[in-house]
Amino acid sequence: MADVTALARKVRLLVLDVDGVLTDGGLYYGEDGLLMKRFNVQDGLGIKVAQAMGLEIGVITGLNQAPVENRVRELGIKFYYAGHHRKLPLFEEICEKAGVDPSEAAFMGDDWIDLAVMKRAGLALCVPNAVPEVVEAADWMSTRKGGEGAVREAISFILEAKGLKEQALKYWVD
Repeated sequence: MADVTALARKVRLLVLDVDGVLTDGGLYYGEDGLLMKRFNVQDGLGIKVAQAMGLEIGVITGLNQAPVENRVRELGIKFYYAGHHRKLPLFEEICEKAGVDPSEAAFMGDDWIDLAVMKRAGLALCVPNAVPEVVEAADWMSTRKGGEGAVREAISFILEAKGLKEQALKYWVD
């Protein structure tokens, strides 16, 4: 088994799934048919911290929904692909555009749609409520569920492995 901390130390790019990772996986529809999503504010700050520490962030989601696009834009995520069920080619495109080898990229997912990317990424991350095949493929699993701070926990793990966690904290405190 690979040393997970050593894998995290190499990470220069973090690519995320949305439903089940950045959200709780629920689809909330109002009576008017309007879709709403719930995002965790700690995940959002974690993404901003990662960006401030030089990590590139990308998002690949199987659904194409305005609330997700709005959140991605708010967070300043420049690599965003929506409405794609075959994520591996897009992951490789993000790596190329970011100038990062896939071995220097992490991917966080929760379902079958994420497996191909998890197997290609240098560090495969998942949430504890992921399907069994994803849990088995993961190098690291958060203690928090999707939409409940799992992304923030993953970012903290990566920053700690890279020796950047204290610097990140100082960035926000000082």
